[in-house]
Amino acid sequence: MADLERQLKPYRDQFPSFPELPKEGLARAEVTGLVERLASAEERTWREGYASGAVYHGDPDHVAFLSRVYAAQSQSNPLHPDLWPSATKFEAEIVAMTASMLGAGHAAAEAPVAGTVSSGGTESILLAMKAYRDFARERRGIAAPEIVAPVTAHAAFDKAARFFDMPLVRVPVDGEFKADLGALAAAVTERTAVVVGSAPTFPHGVIDPIPEIAALAAERGVGCHVDACLGGFILPWAERLGYPVPAFDFRLPGVTSMSADTHKYGYAAKGSSVVLYRGRELRQFQYYTVTDWPGGLYLSPTFAGSRPGALSAACWAAMVSIGESGYLEAARRILETGAAIRDGVAAIPGLRVLGDPLWVTAFAADDGLDVYQVMENMGHRGWSLNGLQRPAAVHIAVTLRHTLPGVADRFLADLAESVREVRSNPGVSTGMAPVYGMAGTLPADIVRQLLTGYLDMLFEV
Repeated sequence: MADLERQLKPYRDQFPSFPELPKEGLARAEVTGLVERLASAEERTWREGYASGAVYHGDPDHVAFLSRVYAAQSQSNPLHPDLWPSATKFEAEIVAMTASMLGAGHAAAEAPVAGTVSSGGTESILLAMKAYRDFARERRGIAAPEIVAPVTAHAAFDKAARFFDMPLVRVPVDGEFKADLGALAAAVTERTAVVVGSAPTFPHGVIDPIPEIAALAAERGVGCHVDACLGGFILPWAERLGYPVPAFDFRLPGVTSMSADTHKYGYAAKGSSVVLYRGRELRQFQYYTVTDWPGGLYLSPTFAGSRPGALSAACWAAMVSIGESGYLEAARRILETGAAIRDGVAAIPGLRVLGDPLWVTAFAADDGLDVYQVMENMGHRGWSLNGLQRPAAVHIAVTLRHTLPGVADRFLADLAESVREVRSNPGVSTGMAPVYGMAGTLPADIVRQLLTGYLDMLFEV
């Protein structure tokens, strides 16, 4: 909490605050100047490669290109395809290109891969789970359909379970942090609507045994969703480059849906994602239609009604401007840097890499070293990393920003120095380290209150 207050204080002190509308509108030049100053104040962390994930491309020319496309389509709204047929073109082609990349050519002709564009990975996952719930109720007669997912599957599956009143059965992972197949098989019952695998998992960057999970799902007659939000735009190219990537997409007959984030390693603007289904029938359970509203016939493919068509235009522009060769080269750079960081972390005494990741490296600490203090000390050096729990760990998701000359070496040098500092000054912590430390020991209700307070703080003026 103290870290957040420290980060927000300069913005509240140095920039004008607007708790209510100004009596007279500000001049546009003044507003744009203010916005540009705010952006400049935030830019260093991600532009110089200090952030884990967050900004996946970040090259100034690419950013300017997407901004130009966004401006040209700033009024577009896919809710009105009669006014903006271009939005329909962009989204249909985004779905088709993503599906093609993820093995759609191997799907049966009677069940071609279909999908929609969403606002991000969380919405893609929510949409898929909603589709499975409604399909299971209507076609399989299951009153309370369940989700079966490893404990490492994204928190969006918890959100879907709560929002859609779907019991979520969490199963453990093995020593390599991959889904435990025996536990997963035992958890599948006649109430199961869908089983989940990740390619890769967000926490540890490892790929669940998708071929086995998909085969189990097919044998039991249930859906199989592969969450490739993080890896959908890396793994196909990693496989081409010769990395050990197991089949994870629609080449596997048991895979019935996937999510892949275009706004991560697809290098589109935030927020866009794609959710895909094996067959149009399952996709139709995602849709929402109203036939008797006085306002007319209403239909929406996703949760939102009006949506920013400019984001879809920018996504389409990113994909067609980068092309296969561009994505292949980007993946090569990221995977090479990921390997260097993974091996460098493993060489630092007191740290150990979890699992066998390709470009998202999670590391824990041995010998009583507090890994959350290490993360905090890295924060003092400008790094923004992701804290993990169960087990206590930290990860870095390598992006194109980290492939710039010297960034990986700087990260490893700062990490080694941060470890030495913690050994010399154990227990000295003021930021998120004690919060993560307490989260493992306090009752869930108390931790929930802390997190709620954190969110409340974000909306204070």
